[in-house]
Amino acid sequence: MAHQIFETETFSKLYEAMETAEQEWVDKIKQQLIENPKTGKPLRFDWFREKKFGNKRMYYLIYTDISKILLVSFGSKKEQQQIINHIIANKDRYRKIIESV
Repeated sequence: MAHQIFETETFSKLYEAMETAEQEWVDKIKQQLIENPKTGKPLRFDWFREKKFGNKRMYYLIYTDISKILLVSFGSKKEQQQIINHIIANKDRYRKIIESV
């Protein structure tokens, strides 16, 4: 079953500020995720993953039980650990967001 893709408000703002090549890459990855949500590198958990684009990373959460994916953030390698820690600390809040859409 194909997964639905959703974005956090933060991700949407980051997307708008991206360069055209980055936006095109994100759009391509969205299509990949619809068909194969397990694409990308797992980060501590099978449901938390990243995809690399140059020195940047896109972070997303997979909810297989409801066939939804939440794009959470996009940032540089330098910001990686801070972003990962934030997402893990707020995983319950993200679950509520995805369940409400």
